[in-house]
This record gives sequence, C-alpha cells and structure tokens, in this order.
Amino acid sequence: MRKLLLQIMTSLALVCMVGCTPSTSNEQQSYAPIKVEVPERPAGQEDVIQLTAPKIETVRVGFIGLGMRGPGAVSRFTHIPGTQIVALCDLIPENVEKCQDILTKAGLPKAEAYTGDEEAWKQLCQRDDIDLVYIATDWKHHAQMGIYAMEQGKHVAIEVPSAMTLDEIWALINTSERTRKHCMQLENCVYDFFELTTLNMAQQGLFGEVLHVEGSYIHNLEEFWGDYWNNWRLDYNNEFRGDIYATHGFGPACQLLDIHRGDRLKTLVAMDTKSASGPILAKKYGVANDSINFQNGDHTMTMIRTENGKTIQIQHDVMNPRPYSRMYQLTGTAGFANKYPVEQYCLRPEQVKADEVPNHENLNMHGAVSQEVKEALMKKYKHPIHQELEEVAKKVGGHGGMDFIMDYRLVYCLHNGLPLDMDVYDLAEWCCLAELGRISIENGSAPVEVPDFTRGGWNKVKGYRHAYVK
Repeated sequence: MRKLLLQIMTSLALVCMVGCTPSTSNEQQSYAPIKVEVPERPAGQEDVIQLTAPKIETVRVGFIGLGMRGPGAVSRFTHIPGTQIVALCDLIPENVEKCQDILTKAGLPKAEAYTGDEEAWKQLCQRDDIDLVYIATDWKHHAQMGIYAMEQGKHVAIEVPSAMTLDEIWALINTSERTRKHCMQLENCVYDFFELTTLNMAQQGLFGEVLHVEGSYIHNLEEFWGDYWNNWRLDYNNEFRGDIYATHGFGPACQLLDIHRGDRLKTLVAMDTKSASGPILAKKYGVANDSINFQNGDHTMTMIRTENGKTIQIQHDVMNPRPYSRMYQLTGTAGFANKYPVEQYCLRPEQVKADEVPNHENLNMHGAVSQEVKEALMKKYKHPIHQELEEVAKKVGGHGGMDFIMDYRLVYCLHNGLPLDMDVYDLAEWCCLAELGRISIENGSAPVEVPDFTRGGWNKVKGYRHAYVK
C-alpha cells in the first residue's frame, strides 16, 4: 500500500511539473492586443516623410493664441533673422495689445490684429501674405486650427499637445499629406541641452545599442491652475483618462529610438492611480462638468514596446507635490544616462579614451562618472545645433533657451527648403498616448496596438538626423 501511494504521489508530482514548467527566457506568452483601426490613405495622397517645400526667403508669421505661451513666441521671433510678424490673434483684445507692445519695443511695426470674435483666427489663416501659422491656444482648438491653416496653404506649428484624439491625429496627417504643408508640433524639450547632447552621444554609439528609455511630465501645477483661461486644462483632466500631456518626456525618448526612422511603436499598456487630488482641485476651481467623477488618475504610467524589441516608460503627474521631472533616462548595452533628479552618465570604461577626458581610470559600471568627466563628455559631444546657437539662445531665453532653438530651427528649415526636425508623424506618435492609454486603462490595462501613422513608411529612413544646408 505504501509503495502504491508513493507511485501515485510521484506521478502527480510529474504531472504538476509538466503543467507548471516555467517559460524559458526566450519564450513569451502571447496576448492579442486590442486592435486600433488604421484608415486607408485617401486616393492620390503620399506620405510626407522627409517632406521638403520651396525655400522661403522671409518667413511671414501669424500667431494665434497670445495668453500664456504666445507672447514668449512673439518675443523670440523678434530675434530670428529673416522673419516678419504679420498678424496677431487672440480672443482677448488686451492680449493682442501686449504683444503689439513687444513688437514696438523691438523696433518693429505693429502687426494686423484679430480679436474679439471666436472665428477671427480664420481671417488670419486666409491672408495671402502669411507662410507660417503659429498656434498657441488651449488644447481643444489646436487640431482644428492646424487643419484649417494648412487648407489655406499655410505651414503650421502647433503647441503641445497638438491633437487629443486619434480622429484629430488622422485629420492632421491627411491634411498635411494632401496639402504638402509642414505640420510641426512645438516640442521644445528635444532641444534642451542635456537631451540634445545625449542624443548626439547615442548617435555616435557611446551607449552601445539603446534598449530602454524613460520620460515623464511630473510637474505640480497647483500655482498655475487658476491661470488657464476658462479653466480649460482642469476641465480636460476632469473629463479624460490616459496620459494627456506626454510629449515633453515622450518626444526625446522617441528620437533616441529612431521612431518611424527604422523602428516603430508597436503596443502599449497603461494604468493609473485613483483620482485623489484631482477631485479636490475640481471643487476648488470649479469645472465645466461637475456631474461626473474626476476622470484623470493622479498618476498615469504607460509602457510601450517597439517593433525592434525596445521599451519605453512614460509617466504623468500634475496633481501632487513632487519635484519637477521629465526623467529622460536611457539604458544601453554600453552605458546609461539620466537627467532628473541629477544629470549623470554611466559608461563602460572602454567607451572613454584616456586622451579625451580626465580621470578615465575612475570609471566603473557601478556608479556615475565624476562631475569633471561628465562636463568633459558634454563638451566633447556638444551637438552642432548647440555649438551654433547656445550663446544667443540663453540670452533670448524661453525655458533656458530651448524654446528659441526650437523656433530658430523651424525657420532655418523653412528658409532652406529642408525637412523639419519634427514632422506630422512625430506629432501623431507623441500625442497618441492620450486616447490609446485611455483605451488600455478602461479595458483593465490591456495591451493596445499603436497604429503605424506612416501607413507603411516607418522604415524608409534609417536613423534620426537633423537636416542642414550642404
């Protein structure tokens, strides 16, 4: 009896071992992601990958939205050669007058003013003496204004985020493809000094193969909530889940991974915390729709996997008292970089030659290089854009100078008929986390397909590069 019992127990153990054998490291369980429709490209259209347009000797600009970010943009353009500020538009007349004063103080003529009417911006777009429409309004008007401006034959630059839904994203893509007009998202953080230097290092192979990147927008907006006209930003947080402001962290991360320039976003998974601070803010400041529970979680996390097996993590928290952070972190086979909370690099010793930086013998793979070595690396790998513009950018300003570099590069490319540093597909990819993240969260954090916004062109270009006059 004892022998029979032992045999039964042994058989059961073997069955359990077979049924519970863990996957090897090379095996992956497959979960079908939620499919997201990719609409067919309208007949007669082509992609705008590496789009060029005729050179513009003097870039004539019209600005729409002169509340929080618009005046800074107007001021920066007074410092960019080869530009002319033709028109200014804002619903509030006082905002237009403040920007007229900026022009007067810069010794420039006043621009044509459009104000006092919610449709006045259309008149600006219809002018035949404007090449570029620069849009810095509240989020909900970004896409419709960009579409209309392109339909009127204008290039457009749209503040972040430029689109809030997939329908808006596809409409911007289709309009840019149909009109052959540039549609650029005004993402300034890709020009910040640590980010652009680190991108140059990555492109030079200093980190080996970049495998994982992280970004975030962690910014307690407590002191700013009351400054948003008509409370539009809190209203949006009240009504929508998902990462609704991903681009500052996501844009630099995508450039590091050559997204739609040899790789593409494939699937994502998102989750969020409950809304704890959000409802308190809604009650304090009032929201347009107080009949619903506050939708946006206090903290949202999104994880993305690319076609080439790379990963990205993005975070969003504007509700709680945390130090400001865009994170900006990369992990490669030969090194690591991190911007927040402390700028640092960690490299394999062989990645740094003795005659290039001091104290190379102190490098190790268990800690960051010294401040002296970090500074030497950043000097050695300073990006050509910073070599040209850093001094004047820091004088003109705009988030430490990166806003000026963004505007200058936009004008430079238009002057010279070059592809812009950021195209409409960058806009689409960096904005899509809002709706795709919501879909994932509302389906129990299920994986969701990320559409190929290029509709098959993601591998045409090999590697991200800035365009220059040859």
